[in-house]
Amino acid sequence: MSHLESATRPDIDLDVLAEVEQRVLWLATRIVDHANRRGDAGVKVGGHQASSASITSIMTALWFGHIGGRDRVAVKPHASPVYHAIKYLTGELDRSYLTTLRQRGGLQAYPSRTKDPDVADFSTGSVGLGAVAPLFSALTRRYLDSHVGAADPARFIALVGDAELDEGNVWEAVADPATAGLGAFTMIIDLNRQSLDRVIPDIAATRIKQFFANAGWHVAEAKYGRRLAKAFTEPGGDALEAHIDEMPNEAYQELFGLAPASARAAFLAGADPAVLRLADEYDDEALKALVTDLGGHDLGLLLDTYRACDAEQERPSVVFAYTIKGHGLPMAGDPLNHAALLDQAQVEAFRDELGLTAESEWDRFDPDSAAGRLCAQVGGAINNPPPTPRPQLPVPASARRLTTSGSVSTQDAFGRVLSSLADVDGVGERIVTTAPDVSISTNLGGFINKCGVYHHTERADHGGADRLLKWAPGPTGQHIELGISEMNLFMLLGQLGLAHDHHGHHLLPIGTVYDPFVLRGLDAFIYGLYNDARFVVIGTPAGVTLAPEGGAHQSTITASVGAELPNLTTYEPAYASEVDWLLCHALAELGHPDGTSSYLRLSTRPLDQSPFAEALERMGEKQLRRQVIGGGYVLQPAPTDGQPGVTLITTGVMAPEALAAAETLAIEGVQSSVVHLTSPERIYDDWRAGLTTATRSARIERRASLLEQLVPVEQRDWPVVSVHDAASHSLAWIGSALGTRQHTLGVDSFGQSGTIADLHDIMAINAGSITNAALYALSQLDEPVRERSAR
Repeated sequence: MSHLESATRPDIDLDVLAEVEQRVLWLATRIVDHANRRGDAGVKVGGHQASSASITSIMTALWFGHIGGRDRVAVKPHASPVYHAIKYLTGELDRSYLTTLRQRGGLQAYPSRTKDPDVADFSTGSVGLGAVAPLFSALTRRYLDSHVGAADPARFIALVGDAELDEGNVWEAVADPATAGLGAFTMIIDLNRQSLDRVIPDIAATRIKQFFANAGWHVAEAKYGRRLAKAFTEPGGDALEAHIDEMPNEAYQELFGLAPASARAAFLAGADPAVLRLADEYDDEALKALVTDLGGHDLGLLLDTYRACDAEQERPSVVFAYTIKGHGLPMAGDPLNHAALLDQAQVEAFRDELGLTAESEWDRFDPDSAAGRLCAQVGGAINNPPPTPRPQLPVPASARRLTTSGSVSTQDAFGRVLSSLADVDGVGERIVTTAPDVSISTNLGGFINKCGVYHHTERADHGGADRLLKWAPGPTGQHIELGISEMNLFMLLGQLGLAHDHHGHHLLPIGTVYDPFVLRGLDAFIYGLYNDARFVVIGTPAGVTLAPEGGAHQSTITASVGAELPNLTTYEPAYASEVDWLLCHALAELGHPDGTSSYLRLSTRPLDQSPFAEALERMGEKQLRRQVIGGGYVLQPAPTDGQPGVTLITTGVMAPEALAAAETLAIEGVQSSVVHLTSPERIYDDWRAGLTTATRSARIERRASLLEQLVPVEQRDWPVVSVHDAASHSLAWIGSALGTRQHTLGVDSFGQSGTIADLHDIMAINAGSITNAALYALSQLDEPVRERSAR
């Protein structure tokens, strides 16, 4: 079955479709109007009546004349009311929701697949991301077709505003070789030539079309409606077309808000005599209707254009649909109409024009009418059932033997563990890795040698299969290499992480990226998490411990960012077996009903594994694994002689410095406990959860958190010294949680090139600094607070 046959309804009655279009426009307008008249918000509610009107024709033609249930569509953020109006008319949205826009528990301001009652495809709202999310979903489908067999055809469509093309991530996605040849994808641009607050003086549409064409895309346009296109073929038509094409955007936009006679005068000012002669054949109203006949509001032309894109099986398509912002409403073409709202009289006039009343204004069509039958037919074809739960895969608790000797970096351990997981039945074939041109330097080489590089067609490897790193792209490969674009990395991870919901096959996506450059893709990272996509991010190498690479490659705030992102758990292991346990746990979480995505912050610094071996012998494997996954464990306990001491809290590669400081303190006669946090975030969340429960229930008693288990009661009044190869504030909450003083050591300035010892000394996170901080903290124990504050 071809894309065209799968969904398009070629027998559509355009008059009926126009009737539906008007009802969609009315409902979208009234949804926003009602939200702003509720009077319960306390602040401006807002909404986008003009932006919704701009794209109503495009969306009506798409939903009621083109797509089917397997197709996936990202809706322009400001068109949320249009989307909900369509879903209501087709039976997927209950009427009660129409009066809940931007209200608690109601319709969201922008389409949300996790919070709206009727969105199953893509969230939009962060401008530019929804424009390419379906493109990466199409790439995910192509990957799955190569690995599990071709599924029934599906199309992937993005509805975007022209101003979204200002976003750089759009062009990063368009240009990436991984997205080439995705014929199932179409981007439809609502080209109303207005941004938020202005008429764009030079949209340079021709130049933008050329960008797409140069990237190998099929470029189509719906520029002029059929009436105007026909007029271009009449005597003087060439001059008419040239006159319209040469009009400044501002002048053309102005025509829509003018009375017919004024529109004639404005349009014909300075026109060629041939245009004047042609215009004489039309009265004022007919001339205005003719010259404002844009293709983006011509339902028949739109359907034909969509079908032409379906015929392009070997390359993605882009449609430039010329529209007018506010089309069909009194605000049409007003350069300041972005946030404008119809007043009550205008709303009532619109309602009367449609033959509706205050009692019937929210009604669906009569089910026995032609429009009602069309809505029912479409509703049965496009309503998406809720996805089934993700499967629980047989991910092992550990993929390798325990590493208890030698020196190993966490980045190296990751590569070894991933290579071992590739051999696990039911798991290895589900893993798909991706990287922005850093696969080798992030230790994906072993996995790539086993599983190959993905390309949807067989390609000549030019000897790549015979090299030490077997780089031979083909359909069975499980690594997708991207260009140097972290935005593309996180966009692809997000769509791979929704493979089960969108395509019925659960994948285990793992993306690797240089840790400081996580921030380059942060917007797309957040977007994936907001969509409840499930994936694993490996940020490596992290921190100033990268040393010789210099400050531009030394991350400082990523630990805090990871800890603060919802739907994500961040880990920072120190030892190889911790990486093993945590990566296996992270992959298992991807299928758990209450699971999250995971972010592992790793390092290239080799660490002696003997301290882990000692903890293993003291605690046993079962308990140690439980605490590693839970967020932390006592790496080196303090003596139990009741003497005062200090608690040293570390995470990741700072463990050796903390242990060295503990050794020095012991020589000075000061005892200490070294607590290693494999996930400060999990420790914090566990501690905070107890407080939240106690607060909501108004109970004074609460359970002991894992942090309080790691620091026993007799040590709670010891001062805390925390050290992190990241911003010092990332662990600064611990003293408060334990009810004691804390000194925080971390990285609070940009780094530079040097040795590890140099950088640790510069940032005061070396063993000597930890020792000095501990001694200073102890010296303050008996000093009155007022005296300390005075100093």
